[in-house]
Amino acid sequence: MERRSRGIEHRINLIVAERATRSAASGNGKKAGRDLGSLRRHRRSRQQAMRRAAAAAALVTVAMFGGQTSPVHAAKQSAKPDTSKSETSPLTIRARPLSGFSRADGSRVRFGALEWRGGVVLTSDDARFGGWSGLAIDKDGKRLLAVSDAGTWLAADLTYSAGRLAGIENARLGPLKARDGGRLKRDRDRDAEAMVIVDGSLSRGRVMIAFEQNHRIGAFDVTAGAIGAPASYLAIPSEARRMRSLKGFEALTMLRGGRWRGGLLALAERLPDTKGRHSGWIMARGKNHRLAIEDIGGFDLTDAIGLPSGDVVILERRFRWLEGVKMRLRRFKVADIAPGAVLSGEVLLEADMTFEIDNMEALSAHRDANGDTILTILSDDNFNGFLQRTLLLQFALPGERREARGD
Repeated sequence: MERRSRGIEHRINLIVAERATRSAASGNGKKAGRDLGSLRRHRRSRQQAMRRAAAAAALVTVAMFGGQTSPVHAAKQSAKPDTSKSETSPLTIRARPLSGFSRADGSRVRFGALEWRGGVVLTSDDARFGGWSGLAIDKDGKRLLAVSDAGTWLAADLTYSAGRLAGIENARLGPLKARDGGRLKRDRDRDAEAMVIVDGSLSRGRVMIAFEQNHRIGAFDVTAGAIGAPASYLAIPSEARRMRSLKGFEALTMLRGGRWRGGLLALAERLPDTKGRHSGWIMARGKNHRLAIEDIGGFDLTDAIGLPSGDVVILERRFRWLEGVKMRLRRFKVADIAPGAVLSGEVLLEADMTFEIDNMEALSAHRDANGDTILTILSDDNFNGFLQRTLLLQFALPGERREARGD
């Protein structure tokens, strides 16, 4: 930003000098002097304006990214609403369809190994809306359930047009609860970061929700589309207690194939092992088995989803001051997921800010009417709707339909 500001200043200085030279060469010395003085005053005024703009932009960046190496932590601490007294209520959400995933070419549909299936920008006047960090989509892709790091849940119906995601309707928002059915009074207890459906549907079933700050993973029953009090909490791995407050359980999914089918895969946002690799655990049959994921390029892990084939896709995010935010999707084969494994995987998609992304935090998957596997990605706006967006994006994963059926 500073280099860009200096470059603009340099260009203005050149223009000022050129105009002054022309004026002096005209032979009208007094007028040239007046012009030169005016131009110098104008230059100083422009320089001051640019410095103010640069300072404002720096403040915007700090407000958006918290002065951290990731785009979330300070912002999510300062901007989150107090939901300790929140009640379940209907919610009006506006959905604006995106013209495409690429900002430069809205007609483009192929991105890496994925096909664009539409996306929307979601907004609401309700102060509780935002901060969405965990996501579950029903098997038919028609219903959504999300959880926020402010301790709320969102239930809604998804609408489609010509096979593309078009909008959201019939939304309700309510508070996550404590085991006794009461309120989660402390902010550190409300920081939900990941969710996966493990039984039934989003109308009546059970979801597992992972929290950070107060690190834990709980089982919550869903009745009539609303999340109730937790039925139980899992025993977390002892080494997971070393996770930093805001770098805890960020990704959670159920394994849908292979030897560990029915178990959970929990991943820390960033808990490097002795070789700098990400830490994760297979949680199955009453035991926790550690595995590692190669850190490629300094991305943090933000979510994961098990596919019908048994493979797993993870969502990753990176922030750098000079490049902004990036997101990446990686796929791991079911045969490679095992205790002690070191997973590298296949990169399905990597996108920067030339695409329609934000702070992408939540991931889910379902099958559409044609049997295609659809990945749905949701962003966390840090309750900073002026600077960030709540994006809901969908992509098809070609080949997953064939592999899952074995044909």
